[in-house]
Amino acid sequence: MKMNYRQKIFLYFFLIFTAFAAGIFIVEQLREKQYKVETLKEKLDAYSDIINTAVAQQSNRTVSDSLLKLFPENIRLTLIDRHGHVLFDNAVTKTTLMENHANRPEIIEADKTGKGSNVRISASNRQEYLYYAKRFNNYYIRVALPYDIKIQNFLKPDNLFLYYIIALFAGMLILINLVAERFGKSIRQLHDFAMLMGNSDDDDSPDSQFAINSQFPKDELGEISSKIAENYRQLKEGKKEIALELEKLLQHVHSSEEGLCFFSADKSVEFYNGLFVQYLNVITDLANSDPATVFTDFSFDKVNSFLSNREAHDTYFETQIDRHGKNFAVRVNVFDDKSFEIIINDVTRQEKTRRLKQEMTGNITHELRTPVTGIRGCLETILEHQLDPEKKDYFIRSAYNQVLTLSELIRDMSLITKIEEAPQQFKSEKVIIANLLENLKNDLEIPLQEKNIRMSWDITNDVVVKGNENLLYSIFRNLTDNVIRYAGTDIDININKFSEDKSFYYFAYSDNGVGIGEQHLNRIFERFYRVNEGRTRDTGGSGLGLSIVKNAVAFHKGTIIAKNKVGGGLKFLFKLSKTNEPN
Repeated sequence: MKMNYRQKIFLYFFLIFTAFAAGIFIVEQLREKQYKVETLKEKLDAYSDIINTAVAQQSNRTVSDSLLKLFPENIRLTLIDRHGHVLFDNAVTKTTLMENHANRPEIIEADKTGKGSNVRISASNRQEYLYYAKRFNNYYIRVALPYDIKIQNFLKPDNLFLYYIIALFAGMLILINLVAERFGKSIRQLHDFAMLMGNSDDDDSPDSQFAINSQFPKDELGEISSKIAENYRQLKEGKKEIALELEKLLQHVHSSEEGLCFFSADKSVEFYNGLFVQYLNVITDLANSDPATVFTDFSFDKVNSFLSNREAHDTYFETQIDRHGKNFAVRVNVFDDKSFEIIINDVTRQEKTRRLKQEMTGNITHELRTPVTGIRGCLETILEHQLDPEKKDYFIRSAYNQVLTLSELIRDMSLITKIEEAPQQFKSEKVIIANLLENLKNDLEIPLQEKNIRMSWDITNDVVVKGNENLLYSIFRNLTDNVIRYAGTDIDININKFSEDKSFYYFAYSDNGVGIGEQHLNRIFERFYRVNEGRTRDTGGSGLGLSIVKNAVAFHKGTIIAKNKVGGGLKFLFKLSKTNEPN
């Protein structure tokens, strides 16, 4: 017969209290018996002391009959020397025939602690005794009482405590029944609530609302039941919210920039977005709308090898597929139920950026190596050779010039990095371009005169750009440095604003120098790109000037292009925003 919850509670409490009461009773019985045993031992200890007093006064180590009469009639007294030989025993006539008693449990214990006791059958007369031995100076006195019904009854605990336990047990059973009934009532109501809600498909049905509004007992279990009912109501509301969020998530997956597909443990397609199929068609040779193509196309061999041979702890795999000029990152995530997802992401742009950074790092290393090698060579020559002052000064100046080149490279790299990664650090202000060009011409007066370069502009003072003055200065400074280094001598530089609209000024910067080949025009703004690989060593420069120009123009929301002039020279066409703010 199946028990209800009240009956189970009653049974559990009954068993627990029964075990508890039995444990208390057993412990009490043992304690009472132990107490009586100790009382008996104290009495036997007193007998031992009396016998020791009498024996110590005699030289033959015996106990007189008159002394024996002072003790109980059935007592057994034994004197044993420290080697275990029996000197006297009132229960045995010929003590010389008795075994050595050194290995008797009570004697062994008395030898260690001074006192010892044991209940066993005597080897001399085959009678069971309670032995008690006590160690004195050079002998043991052992007192024994027959372990008969009289002693057993003495040691037997009384039953008063048992009667008390039984009465308490009966009273507790009544209380347990009342507690079980109270708990059972709350559980019954909670059970009826759960059954009613489980059988109701409509959350807004009258039965559902009745169950939620049910009144439970005003106790702890009733409060728990009420809380469960409240949690059920919140769960129903949460279920609706989850369904709504799931719909949002599915919309997000469909609009994601990653191709996603979820598969079951047996590789059945469960869900995918359109981008997954789109990427799949780019990677594979045949147009196909079935995501399961990933398990048959050779491009996904590494993915299939991972899924087929993975260990239990291998839950993630990543690889890259390069097909038809595109780079795709493919990731596999395996879930606890062995289902998994495959994510395809177009990383063509990121891969291109990575390669550009790698190339840039190589270029920086190459550019740093030349001045550092030159500086080292000059310093080693000075340190290792005895040079006359003129040669020593020559090598010092050479090292100094290399340091200037190195400093210029570091400065330009820092400026480019700052423009690209921290443009907010550049303050914006109103800059009059004509004044900026006047300052530039004054700063470069000496190198311009050395190359016989003439610099002129057709820009009025009302041409004002709201931007960063240092970056605007670097545009015209680097373009002019480029002319000074590479255009030749006897050159004319002309700068003019050839147009404007509501948002931009349009500038032209031109010279009539040697110009460059058409094949180089699209690359001269790249970092460290050189028309002539050896020209930096001859003319100086960091190789970053035009790259800085391009980034500074872009900072001001503009663009720049280069072209060869008819008749010779280069022309740069660029635009600058009138009201540029840092991006």
